[in-house]
Amino acid sequence: MSQSLYLIALGSNQRHELAGHPRKIIEQAIEALEMPDVDVFAQSSIIESAAIGASRRRYANAVAVIASDLDPPALLHRLQSVETHFGRRRIGQRWRARTLDLDILLWSGGIWSGECPTLAIPHAAMRERNFVLGPATEIAHDWVDPLTNLTIRQLFHRLNRPKPLDRLQSPH
Repeated sequence: MSQSLYLIALGSNQRHELAGHPRKIIEQAIEALEMPDVDVFAQSSIIESAAIGASRRRYANAVAVIASDLDPPALLHRLQSVETHFGRRRIGQRWRARTLDLDILLWSGGIWSGECPTLAIPHAAMRERNFVLGPATEIAHDWVDPLTNLTIRQLFHRLNRPKPLDRLQSPH
């Protein structure tokens, strides 16, 4: 397989005894992504966001653009190995506190689904998450979502445009 580009989301909301607080975990995870067959080309700034689901701890979030010869399932396996290295355990409740969460958002090859039931590209919830689209606009604003044919920038603006109810409640 020739080299592909991937947009990867990084999130953390749980301290790690060696790596430290979530922001440090994100910084170290980006460094850990640099491997002989994975190159980190760009990384966004790290932002804080509210938790989703059962977790009450705030998250540190970022995105990175990486290049690799690995196909999406092999890269997913590699990302899960990095998560495990940082203490991630995939048991229990969904959206609970975690030391590290790495997700493939987009792939230069377009759409991926099928043989790996835990992997769908583009990421199913990417379009509804400011903590993903905001950082992604910094480094990949012109990447196109192959399902909507909208750029990351367009998705971000669409998610954040005033809704009719917002306009009705606005004090003018």
